[in-house]
Parts: sequence; structure tokens; C-alpha cells
Amino acid sequence: MVTTKSLIPPRIPCDLCPIGRRPHFRNFTQEELGFVQSFKIGELSVDPGATVISEGERHPQLYTVLTGWGYRYKILEDGRRQILNYVLPGDLVGLQGNLMAEMMHSVEALTRLTLCTFERDKLTTLFRDHPSLAYDLTWIASREESMLDEHLLSIGRRTALERAAYLLAFLDTRAEMTGVFVEGGPNILPLTQQHVADTLGLSLVHTNKTLRKLADMGMVRWLDRGCEVLDQRRLFDLAGWRPTKEGPRPFI
Repeated sequence: MVTTKSLIPPRIPCDLCPIGRRPHFRNFTQEELGFVQSFKIGELSVDPGATVISEGERHPQLYTVLTGWGYRYKILEDGRRQILNYVLPGDLVGLQGNLMAEMMHSVEALTRLTLCTFERDKLTTLFRDHPSLAYDLTWIASREESMLDEHLLSIGRRTALERAAYLLAFLDTRAEMTGVFVEGGPNILPLTQQHVADTLGLSLVHTNKTLRKLADMGMVRWLDRGCEVLDQRRLFDLAGWRPTKEGPRPFI
């Protein structure tokens, strides 16, 4: 299957952004909205499996996920992959490549992605003239750091069963909060077991056995299109984890 990505003119005005209409996201002030509208230069449409950003690039754009799922990852020289985190609507992509010499990880589309594309050269204007948006960028980066802390704890100290329970509960909670689930369900996490293995740092065989245990315990169900969480609270209890309570979150 050929995968592509293409930049198109903005189709969704910022004042009609579906992300801002969701209850877990904060609204822009009129001044902020005006700047964000001038900051946005287009929308990037990315097919499933296409690379959005490659490790080592000095990337010229900054993106916000508008619709769909993606993931950040690194690959060793022998081809082994470690998935670092998943990106969903409202998440920022490419900030590292704008502020540092180059990207230290790659980003790939898990489903069809639509990304709001922003002009890198206007980042200095954002920090100089819009301190509230600059704070939002800092908040987003700090939140990503806290998620990676939890992922590292999971890989380092949780058992395989606890790791799997944590990951699926974490993604199910994030999907609920970002509004990517289709109303009326079923609510499917669009993962393969290989994605889970590459996130948890386990072999595919070990991952398959671990996920089968969760399914036998009635907590999840695996379908052709991915995983459906059946009992989120029991996953919380098994992982020893609860989502952080936070107010309306910012986005750019």
C-alpha cells in the first residue's frame, strides 16, 4: 500500500476548530485566536503508516493533531523499535525539531491523520507577544514529560501484565478525553499487538500471552481493528495507576 502525506490550504477555520469545542480543552481569547489563525499555514493529510517526521531532520514546521492517531518512536540500528508515546487530537508534534538542532525521534501515522501546520518562523513572535500561548507550549511540553516519566516507570518496574493494563487504560482514558471515539461506539484503540509489544519492550509472543490473560479476565477484547477496553476500572486497579486530574488543557 502506498502511503502519502500532502499539505493543503486550511479547510477548518480556527474559530470553528472541533478541538476547542470539546470540554477537556480551553478556549482561546480573541487575541490568541487571531494570532493562531495567522500562525496556521495549512493542514497536512497523512495516510496510515506514513512518516510525518523522521529522526535526524531539522523540521521546518510545527503541527497540532486535528484528527486521528499517531505515535512517536525510535529505532535501533538493527531495526528494533521502541514506541515512546502516542499522539492524539490537541497534541503538538515537531516542537523538538524547531527548538533543537534536529528531531531525536520519528512520528508515524497510526490512522489517517489531519495536522494543523504552523510556520516555524513565527515561534519567536508567539513567545514575544503572546505569553499566555508561550505558557501553553510550556505546559504541553511538561505534560509530555510527565507521561514519559510514567511510561518509564511502567517499563522499569511493572510486571508484563501490569504494563499492558497500564498502557491500555492510559490510551483509553486519553481517547475519551480527546474525543476521538465515535459516539455510540464501540470504542476501539487502533493498535496491533506489535504496537503494544514495541511500546512495552516485550517480545510479540510474550505480549500475545499477556494480552490473552487480560482478555480472559474480561478486561479487554481484541478485534480485527484493534482493542476494545471492557473494564477500565479493573485495568486501573491492576496497573496501580489513575489518570491525573486536570482542568481544561491548552492546545495551539
